[in-house]
Amino acid sequence: MLHVAMLMRVVSVFLLSFLAYVPLSHGFETKGQDCTKCHTLNRDEARDLLKNVFPDIKVFEVHVSPSQALWEVFSESGGRKGLIYVDFSKKHVLMGQMVSIKEKRNLTQERFTDYNKLDLSQIPLGDALVMGNPQAKYRVIAFDDPD
Repeated sequence: MLHVAMLMRVVSVFLLSFLAYVPLSHGFETKGQDCTKCHTLNRDEARDLLKNVFPDIKVFEVHVSPSQALWEVFSESGGRKGLIYVDFSKKHVLMGQMVSIKEKRNLTQERFTDYNKLDLSQIPLGDALVMGNPQAKYRVIAFDDPD
């Protein structure tokens, strides 16, 4: 099972790296044109496309992916949030990690982390028990139900 998962990741990285070059042959990025003028995907359309594969899908956001040939769909299905990539033709779905070969960065993980960041300033700490330096660079906030 582990070998299958590793093989799927390798195939996903290969496909995503290949798709990074697709716009150069089919799109207009090198000529200064924006492919999103002709290719669009909104949340409702993404939900309708993906509900055949994920019946309970909730789509939160849709953006152009770093490859410029795919839509990046931030969604939740089965209680799990994640990123799904849909090609501009809206015929294919890719699930997996997009990795920048040149920069050796996991772009999917970076985007997923961005989507899930909490704004700590929005958490009311008026009745909080503060331990340590309240101005510390890093903070740990623990929630507990006293009942």
